[in-house]
Amino acid sequence: MKSEEEQVLHLLGLARMSKSLVYGTNDTLTAIQGQKAKVAFFPKDGGVSQQKKFRDKTSFYQVTLVEDFTKDELSQAIGLNRSIMAITNNGFAKKIKQLLEEKERN
Repeated sequence: MKSEEEQVLHLLGLARMSKSLVYGTNDTLTAIQGQKAKVAFFPKDGGVSQQKKFRDKTSFYQVTLVEDFTKDELSQAIGLNRSIMAITNNGFAKKIKQLLEEKERN
């Protein structure tokens, strides 16, 4: 059985294939501000000033921010060299939030 983290990364790949994922700093910020983003991802090894910007934006627009993964893990999950991204599909977002809650409980 896959861990919750592995399942989240797998869902990111599926979200990309179904065009339910935006990635890159500008596109992700635009999705957050346009209230299209349901869950945003920022790498735990990302830059401090960028991290603050994303924490502030996601907090203001009430978007869940996930900082559990490294740049490499996020890039590998979607098959692109991108580590800042957001899910725009409610179904994917709901499942990812559920998995992260399970991870917190365990």
